[in-house]
Formats: sequence, structure tokens, C-alpha cells
Amino acid sequence: VEDQATDRVFRIGQSQQVQVHRILCPGTLEERIDQMITHKRALTRAIVGSGEGWLTELDDETLRGLFTLDEAAAVGEVDG
Repeated sequence: VEDQATDRVFRIGQSQQVQVHRILCPGTLEERIDQMITHKRALTRAIVGSGEGWLTELDDETLRGLFTLDEAAAVGEVDG
């Protein structure tokens, strides 16, 4: 949601410089949420990388597997 709000101010046609301020108070729920988001973004970059180039490098079988329903998971037969 925060990224969407930030992206809206950088819309096409914006001719003036824009600054986005995020206000976080130490020890608050917002600070913890910000820490979790930062951690998740770093983890995503480490695993997937940045950009969408990784998607174009997948072979057909791997790409098909991303969009195929795992029938065992759908009926609750997952090990674990």
C-alpha cells in the first residue's frame, strides 16, 4: 500500500520534483512493520533478484509448473 501511494506521486506527466516522507516513531507498531517489510524486501532480492529478468530465463517446464495446481496440496495431502 505504501509503495502504491509513493508510485502515485511519481505519475506520468509529473513535472515537479517530489519528496516522500515516512514518519516512524521508535518502539511503535509502525516501526516493527517497517522492519519486517525491509527484511522481506532484502530476502526477495536475495532469492529472486531485482527486476523481472528472472522470469524470462525460466524454461517452459518450470514456467508451466508455476501456474499448475498442485492437486495433493488442494486436497490436503501435503507432507509436513
